[in-house]
Amino acid sequence: MLNLFKKKPLPESDQAAESAPGEAARSGWLQRLKGSLRRTGSQLGGLFGRGKIDDALYDELEAVLLAADAGIEATQFLLERMRVRARKEGLGEAAQLKQVLGEELLALLTPLEQSARISTTRPWVIMMVGVNGAGKTTSIGKLAQHYQQAGFKLLLAAGDTFRAAAREQLAAWGERNDVAVISQQGGDASAVMFDAISAGRARGSDIVLADTAGRLPTQTHLMEELKKVKRVIAKAEPGAPHEIWLVIDGNTGQNAVAQVKAFDEALGLTGLIVTKLDGTAKGGVLAAIALTRSRSGTQQPIPLRFIGVGEGLDDLRPFVAEDFVTALLD
Repeated sequence: MLNLFKKKPLPESDQAAESAPGEAARSGWLQRLKGSLRRTGSQLGGLFGRGKIDDALYDELEAVLLAADAGIEATQFLLERMRVRARKEGLGEAAQLKQVLGEELLALLTPLEQSARISTTRPWVIMMVGVNGAGKTTSIGKLAQHYQQAGFKLLLAAGDTFRAAAREQLAAWGERNDVAVISQQGGDASAVMFDAISAGRARGSDIVLADTAGRLPTQTHLMEELKKVKRVIAKAEPGAPHEIWLVIDGNTGQNAVAQVKAFDEALGLTGLIVTKLDGTAKGGVLAAIALTRSRSGTQQPIPLRFIGVGEGLDDLRPFVAEDFVTALLD
């Protein structure tokens, strides 16, 4: 494995917790992530394996980044940073730019790496939103296991009242994880949320994972309904929803950036989940997402809480920028 970056030292209190099985699990995850990003990684590797640094190399690198869904803004940002550093550091060989690209990608993506902390407020309500087919309900099932393994007691709210299949799917995940699911056949999504939060409080649940119906951000009436759901949650539990996470299909390219902007404007997102990076996804969209709030000059980027590379329960993991960049450029 290419050692692009030095491993961050663990605090003394955490060193004992890192074991061989933990390292094995991380290695397996990196291999799956690397396999998912192989297409983009192989194209980049071909560029850096030969020749001198010149305009032709930058042109080829621009084409690869754009083809990898990085988008115009992120591509120009990265290329400008690389040009400045190449001049400043007196670099001449193409191979030397690989390290520079890795460091610049890491600097761009690291602000997205913020673990989702569960406060002492109970129940802690996480509202899940997204377009149809992004993998929202499946992600909730995987999150349920993730938080259960961390010792939290969960309850699921089947707020997608449009699709009977969504309720059935969530019920199946609840049964699989031995987690209660609050649902209503043909009921109002807001009513489901209110009942779920009340039930979560009564049952002593730590976390309520609230599913919502998929919708396009261009469907104005459905986006307004989503705002209503948010207001009802706040009435049921002051301060809630404590988290609002948008689930994005990693295969949608620059459309994902438009989704982030639209849902953030409507709801005020606190986190993202990017799924299906094991498909035809190219990985560059994460760089584009990192810049979605940057031009405001006042806001931090929306944290990327989890990424998914498969259908397995363990294939949804917290986002670690260094792992992602290493897998991309190894």
